[in-house]
Amino acid sequence: MTSTCAGFAAGVLLVAGAASAEAAEPSVAAACDAAELATTLAPSAQAGEVAARAVWLSRSLIRWPGAPVQGRYYVLVSSARGALVVDAGQPVAGADDTLALSTSTDAVPAAIAERFKFVGAGALLRADDPARVARALRGQALVVREDAQGRVIEASALQLAGALDDAYPAAAGLGDLGVTLAPQSARFAIWAPTAQSVRACVYPSAEGAATAVVEMARDAATGAWRGQARGHLAGGYYAYLVDVFVPGTGLVRNRVTDPYSNSLNADSRRSWIGALDDASVMPRDWRRDVAPGTVRQSTDLAIYELHLRDFSINDASVPAAHRGKYLAFTDANSAGMRQLHALAQAGMTDVHLLPVFDIASVPERGCTTPKIEGGPADDSQQAAVVAGAAGDCFNWGYDPFHYNAPEGSYATDADDGAGRVREFRAMVQGLHRAGLRVGMDVVYNHTASAGQHAQSVLDRIVPGYYQRLDANGAIEHSTCCDNTATENLMMGKLLVDSVTQWAVQYHVDSFRFDLMGHQPRAVMEALQRRLKAATGREIPLIGEGWNFGEVADGARFVQASQLSLNGSGIGTFSDRARDAVRGGSSTDSSHLRADQGWINGEFYDPNGFGHATRENLLDAADMIRVGLAGSVRDMTLTTWRGETLRLDKIPYGNQPAGYASAPGEAVNYVENHDNQTLFDNDLLKLPLSTSSADRARVQILGAAVVAFSQGVAYFHAGVDLLRSKSFDKNSFDSGDWFNRLDWTATDNGFGAGLPPRPDNGALWDIERPLLADASLKPTPADIAWTRNAFRDVLRIRASTPLFHLATAVEVRQRISFPASGPAQEPTVIAELIDGRGLAGARFGAVLVVLNADKQPHSLNLPELRGRRWQLHPVHLGPCAADARIAKEARVDDATGAFVLPERSAVVFVVRQEPRDH
Repeated sequence: MTSTCAGFAAGVLLVAGAASAEAAEPSVAAACDAAELATTLAPSAQAGEVAARAVWLSRSLIRWPGAPVQGRYYVLVSSARGALVVDAGQPVAGADDTLALSTSTDAVPAAIAERFKFVGAGALLRADDPARVARALRGQALVVREDAQGRVIEASALQLAGALDDAYPAAAGLGDLGVTLAPQSARFAIWAPTAQSVRACVYPSAEGAATAVVEMARDAATGAWRGQARGHLAGGYYAYLVDVFVPGTGLVRNRVTDPYSNSLNADSRRSWIGALDDASVMPRDWRRDVAPGTVRQSTDLAIYELHLRDFSINDASVPAAHRGKYLAFTDANSAGMRQLHALAQAGMTDVHLLPVFDIASVPERGCTTPKIEGGPADDSQQAAVVAGAAGDCFNWGYDPFHYNAPEGSYATDADDGAGRVREFRAMVQGLHRAGLRVGMDVVYNHTASAGQHAQSVLDRIVPGYYQRLDANGAIEHSTCCDNTATENLMMGKLLVDSVTQWAVQYHVDSFRFDLMGHQPRAVMEALQRRLKAATGREIPLIGEGWNFGEVADGARFVQASQLSLNGSGIGTFSDRARDAVRGGSSTDSSHLRADQGWINGEFYDPNGFGHATRENLLDAADMIRVGLAGSVRDMTLTTWRGETLRLDKIPYGNQPAGYASAPGEAVNYVENHDNQTLFDNDLLKLPLSTSSADRARVQILGAAVVAFSQGVAYFHAGVDLLRSKSFDKNSFDSGDWFNRLDWTATDNGFGAGLPPRPDNGALWDIERPLLADASLKPTPADIAWTRNAFRDVLRIRASTPLFHLATAVEVRQRISFPASGPAQEPTVIAELIDGRGLAGARFGAVLVVLNADKQPHSLNLPELRGRRWQLHPVHLGPCAADARIAKEARVDDATGAFVLPERSAVVFVVRQEPRDH
């Protein structure tokens, strides 16, 4: 690519063969290729970092919590190169500029006051010189309270998001961030309003020295920097050199990749120069790729959550070069793809992939898979996994590095930026051809790293802006990592731009948001609008709406959380029925065995470890009814206590059980990648005497609760195969060993050794004897039965829109719960759905009856007599997996008496008369 250098425009330093330019700026040219990613151009003169307790509310207003409102002498001091020294009792030293600040008693404008309502009380200071403020924001700036002689009393650094958002509102409209490729040029654009200089290093390939350095120009209106290189640059790479003040360090030259990278080289050291609309990065027929038309509304969603590497790494029917890669989804005849195709035919609509954007935790060059040996209850396997975790090829991927680029470890050649784009699209195409839509698990609530860490991107470009800060200016970590501030203009923009790109350029059909409650509702609704405008269709959005951390209870903004999304159409995971079904909660530990759930023996089949009462079981049954009704807040239920209550008046701890305005706002599940699998959970809670066949029936009963609940149905990959992780409750870094999937339905993974000690060691004494008991490992026949029974459940869900009603009105009008209330049998739950008048319903009525008990039950419902009830056609099919239902389940239509086998999910239907159509 050296031949292209001669065509570069003015403003480009020629590195190769241009001695004069190199002599003029040797440090710049060297920085493009240096081993170090950062060079300190001028270290901070101040010893230690000054806490950022003061907050820019706008570019003219500062709130300094704790500082006296009546203080007389406040100044804003600044230094472009970090020369400030503020020692108590001494005058400020090293200032380039000192701006006097006035105290204000005026009311803060309402919008600003709302945004910064979490900031503590203190002096409100006004800076009345926008030009000087703008200069201060591009270097070191401190607010200082002085005495009458100009000596420092106290000083604070400033949190700058409010000032930047106020100063550069036009940045929200930037549409060219990243690289824009033309036939004979490449244009680079990056938002870096606090930078003093930005350049782009241009490389001809993934390896080797830079051949040019592009000088970039700053746009004062937006804070963006732009530059252009001429020549045929497609397939090359670039990185930025950003000269910026870093608090606590000084003026630093950071070499950093582009936050808007479309792709990268291996280990994400350079951003790729290419265009996503170029035919070379499209698999054959990509422009004609369309998603299956199986989802008209979010309640049609039936989702299979899958980790990309888990899918194929152990599948011998996949070509070796494709195992653990995007291209495994193009091997239509592999065992895994045949399984996915069968699920699609049964009624699964979407595969949701755990993070497949560029992640920081997996080496893209030379990752390893440790050799594992040991018996079913040994600890040698986990020791090998833990020892090799840092360099192995597996991680869930909840550690975002670059939001817009496909992950390189899943590509056949991580150093080929174009290749990973093309292969990601081929994966989507393969799933679409198999009858499945594609969903992505996305993580905009935190970054893998921040500060000057080598895997920090955003914070090395605009230090202190993209991350959410506490009262002292330190980064919040409630998400487990470095929290992002999606309430800030450009972090919110990045989220919206990024998700839209995945939907438009990669044909992704739905999105699941990790820890979505840490994001503002307003940003998620802006995303909804943008997606509809960009794609012309509704893109379903779901996420974890948990309410915790520094944003809890709306402390900073209206959250995208369970209780704050009513009316948005955005779905949140519902823990209500999940906990009732499984027993306990997601935070159980030492009392895990004691907290039995509705399907695994609570009260009616005690395991000897708990103290459940009949009232506990009745509470669980009512909570499952809440889930079956889609957690719709204004639906009513007569509880076992005899009260007829709206669901939002039924307590779930200190929250309402019903919280959704529409069923599509509830995502129903009993298992996902977090916590023990349903099989492992049930194995801990069911009595040890439970037969292997009954364990499989309990598994299907749990899946049936999800499938027959109104709202979004969400299943973890392998729930249909009795998947076990040998009790691992947090397998994010547990390697292929503990996360394996076997599509041949031969081995469910149980007995892989004790799970990794860091998250599971406290339970080893409980788990060791269970893992050693060979009778607890399901047989291939048990696994195959479960697989087939699960597909039957899906077929029933897919057979009628009565299982995916769209509105709260329909739920209230069509759903009721016979045999509920004080006289109920708590091990039996009946859900009646009226199909009359619903187009395409197929049935005049559907009666779902769930029997968790270890014995058969009769259910007398005289109000339903004479309606010509019969078993659902799937139960009567020649290939129905649970043959007991056709043989033992029955109804006396004259009396309304229904008979149910033990541990079963039975669906009765009334055939729809012609007048009901």
